[in-house]
Amino acid sequence: MQAVASLALGAAVLALGVLAALTEFPRGLTVLACVAVAQFAMLFGLSHRGVDGVLGLVVAVALAGASVWLLVGRDDVLAILLAVGLLLALTAVSGAFRVRVALPLAARPERPVLFYNPRSGGGKAERFALAAEARARGIEPRELAPGKDLEELVRDAVSHGADALAMAGGDGSQAIVAAVAAERSLPYACVPAGTRNHFALDLGVDRDDVVGALDALVDGAERIVDLADVNGRVFVNNVSLGVYGEAVQRPQYRNAKLRTLLATVPDAVAPDRQGEPLRWTGPKGEQFEGQKGRVQILVSNNRYRLGNPAESRMRPHMEQGLLGIVVVGERTTAPAHRALPRRQWREWTARSFTVEAGERIPAGIDGEAAQLEPPLNFRTRPRALKVRIARAHPGASPSAMEPDGTWDGLRALAAIAVGRMPFGQLATCVPNESRPRYRLGGS
Repeated sequence: MQAVASLALGAAVLALGVLAALTEFPRGLTVLACVAVAQFAMLFGLSHRGVDGVLGLVVAVALAGASVWLLVGRDDVLAILLAVGLLLALTAVSGAFRVRVALPLAARPERPVLFYNPRSGGGKAERFALAAEARARGIEPRELAPGKDLEELVRDAVSHGADALAMAGGDGSQAIVAAVAAERSLPYACVPAGTRNHFALDLGVDRDDVVGALDALVDGAERIVDLADVNGRVFVNNVSLGVYGEAVQRPQYRNAKLRTLLATVPDAVAPDRQGEPLRWTGPKGEQFEGQKGRVQILVSNNRYRLGNPAESRMRPHMEQGLLGIVVVGERTTAPAHRALPRRQWREWTARSFTVEAGERIPAGIDGEAAQLEPPLNFRTRPRALKVRIARAHPGASPSAMEPDGTWDGLRALAAIAVGRMPFGQLATCVPNESRPRYRLGGS
């Protein structure tokens, strides 16, 4: 309904602009131009993230204000109608791209257990009294105390009858609990008590509702998503090789992430640096290599939406059964492919991926430091994890319904208005008993 309303309001506002052009000629022509460009800028702002999106909305507001100001004192009724119409159009368009997911309801577990790290996210578990909130919901809380092994705690809980698992902590901890839950085919809930909570965002958990996420194990719905692993170690987000992979090895990284990352760059890219190169195969069978530290490789559990640097760094979908692979700084080695142009950036998807080297490779796995023995064998684990989502939470990534650009946004609104999937990538989200069903246009 919001998509239909946004298109109708857009047409009505444009009609008001035409009326102004006719009744207040020639000043009205400027009003019409401001109205038309304001609507285009509004759609641009809502279909982009970061700086681009903010600038688009700023321009839209400025032009909308200018169009109204040009009519004030000449045709106040038309000025008011135009202001109200533009405001309603902005509200309707923003609502049209908001994800609405209908997930199948799941039975309440009998013995759910919450594991929480009191140090994660600057002490979110204590600040939100998660242990007490869990007990009030019939969920047993277990604290990850210093020196304790999280995997051992989880396996011990399962051996004593836990039939659902939740983790309140960073993404590295989420991966450990999710791996055990997948192995035992148990429901899992992600409680966003870490610092950035990337996994929670892509699952459709409201990162601002830490306590509400506990309701996933009380009155929740279920979606089934993929996991991935490298040499058997499960990750929920990504594995990074290169500067970031080396930066997380440094003790000072936890307390000064950006400073440590910047300090790592000169050492990683030093011309006289010694070490075995990394080698891998490209999407068309090309052979590549890159000096460890200089080449940057990111392997993710499903594809990130990258593109424009100002765009989001989210995964629209978590159930496509693919790894997202991004390589920066490659060099072709196979003679058959010498003619290939050197690229600074290459992105593709695959079900598996291997990186060869002659020595151990420093890596960041979901933000945690690791030293990996080559070869690094990455693989996807399709539909491995049963995730419980609180019914009040979105249930899908904010980028699942986000258009790729302004014209795509206009096309998407038209598609949503007639009840069709707006983008090709959403065609994979066919509803069944375990995949999300996207309700279009906030209907």
